[in-house]
Amino acid sequence: MSGVEDIPSGPVPGAGTRAGRRGANASLLVGGALVAAVVLLALVSFLWTPHDPTLVDAPNRLRGPSAAHWLGTDRFGRDVASQVMVGARTTLFVGVVAVGVAALVGTPLGVLAAMSSRRLGELVMRGNDLVLAFPALLLAIMFGAVFGADTLTAMLAIGIATAPSFARLARGGAVEVLGTEYVLAARVAGRRRLAIAVRHVLPNIAGLVIVQTSVSFGIAVLAEAALSFLGLGTRPPTPSWGRMLQESQELLTVSPRLALVPGLAIALAVLGFNLLGDGLRDRLDPRLEARG
Repeated sequence: MSGVEDIPSGPVPGAGTRAGRRGANASLLVGGALVAAVVLLALVSFLWTPHDPTLVDAPNRLRGPSAAHWLGTDRFGRDVASQVMVGARTTLFVGVVAVGVAALVGTPLGVLAAMSSRRLGELVMRGNDLVLAFPALLLAIMFGAVFGADTLTAMLAIGIATAPSFARLARGGAVEVLGTEYVLAARVAGRRRLAIAVRHVLPNIAGLVIVQTSVSFGIAVLAEAALSFLGLGTRPPTPSWGRMLQESQELLTVSPRLALVPGLAIALAVLGFNLLGDGLRDRLDPRLEARG
């Protein structure tokens, strides 16, 4: 999946300004609506769910949708709708922590690489490329073998695997900002590098970091689902969309609904965060606004 680094540096021939803005607005609205729906499910699950999502009710196993069970029950008789609601909470929690770790680690490293000496900057970025070579799933397997497979391990693995994207983006944005006249004036005035980074660089790359956060959140949702599917993520009995998929694979011919519901939840959540990222990029990137 491509990140924010792919933002074009100049006008795109034939791109109509009004059509581009309508597309950006549509992406922002649709993505925002999907993300808001996931967040709403998670928040409501703190206060109310139709049933206890971990309650095993053997007499009602594999029941279809009804007034009592809106999305039916699974092979243990647990309410699927309640599991989806609590699963949204688990997914958002893992995403927030993982992307937060990635942003807090990657962004300062990228700014450091841009503002330090050439040798130190190259050293930081080569180390960044080394981490980038390890997929999140591979890191999670390694972390799980050392620290044990659980939610914390999944969050750290996803965060570390996503941090290089923030570092590369922050370095590119910082290099561009450091070449502006007001930063050169600040250097001539004798301002320290830390002051320049805090006052000038970080505020000017904040928009890019926000966009990358939205895109990385979609990646984190997929990674968390994959890790839970493999048994390396959230442990039972805590509901997880990925583990719901894993538990339903043996019943695809009997009750495909059990795989369809969490699969759609994952797909819509990832689509929402990606569309939100595209819309935010078109709104926050001044180079795209310059087309008008």
